[in-house]
Amino acid sequence: MKELFARMADALRNGEDLVLCSIIASSGSSPRGAGAKMALFADGSTYGTVGGGAVEYESIKLAKKAMAEKSAFTAGFNLSKNQTADIGMICGGQVTVYFQFFSGGDASAIRLFDRIVSLFGMQKNSWLVTRIGNGGANRTGLYVEGQGLLNMDETDESAVSGLLKSRSVLTGGDPSYYVEPVTTAGVVYVFGGGHVSQQLVPVLARVGFSAAVFEDRPEFCTKELFPDAVRLIHGDFMNIFEQIAVTDRDYAVIVTRGHQADYDVLRQMLMTDAAYIGMIGSRHKIAATYDRLPDEAARKEARERVHAPIGLPIGGETPAEIAISIAGELIAQRAGLYNK
Repeated sequence: MKELFARMADALRNGEDLVLCSIIASSGSSPRGAGAKMALFADGSTYGTVGGGAVEYESIKLAKKAMAEKSAFTAGFNLSKNQTADIGMICGGQVTVYFQFFSGGDASAIRLFDRIVSLFGMQKNSWLVTRIGNGGANRTGLYVEGQGLLNMDETDESAVSGLLKSRSVLTGGDPSYYVEPVTTAGVVYVFGGGHVSQQLVPVLARVGFSAAVFEDRPEFCTKELFPDAVRLIHGDFMNIFEQIAVTDRDYAVIVTRGHQADYDVLRQMLMTDAAYIGMIGSRHKIAATYDRLPDEAARKEARERVHAPIGLPIGGETPAEIAISIAGELIAQRAGLYNK
């Protein structure tokens, strides 16, 4: 998303018109859910995706219409093959796409998009807010926690105050509001700088997480290995709190090089209110690690709270595959699909 808004800001700075296509509602087995975005630029090129296939093909045609008319509107797509108004897809479901024209040189939009880009890596909660009136969108703004709603009116701020969720929200009425999270305040602390971490950190960056790497070996804690990390922490696994303070918005991924370091990190993470704790290893190794905890209360807490073995059970074996499974589990946690 960061790259999409950066490209849009640059295009507007260069005086080029563009249309932003956003999925604002979906149901059934649609290719992409709410929040998927694609920009159509003045030269006909696109960046991003609203799911590919027929939806994207039709969306590009409608985006060109919005470009020519300098307008904003929504369009619904029926993906069910059994319906007469389908678009030739068999996945089923419904998708609503919102098309919004931005004029080249629009100073307000440039400031908005630049502000969105600047938020990535800053550990702030923020949401993109779109007010959709009868026949089109009136305005798009940005809600930043602690700062309020930018680029919109006070009446809009009161209307969206209860809509700031971890997932996209679309209200009814006229006007309606579409609110989606852009950045989150939490940090994913990745303990260990080995092969799995080197595959995991760039994946996390691509899906909107801010990842920090904590490693006790300086040669495995470098910008060359982790160009996507928001922070590199060279420290002692036995004394983590000398370097970091873990909050209830943060995630802990324990993938160190050895059982002793895993234990040291786990013991300390159980003292925190971290939103997520996950630890790599076989079930036998995990059980042995739990057995080393100081008392039965700590062992019970670990069994109930820690995601171990870490990651979704997709059968991954290589570092890259394991990284995908871990990222998937963090996405599920962020979406509120776990109670741990």
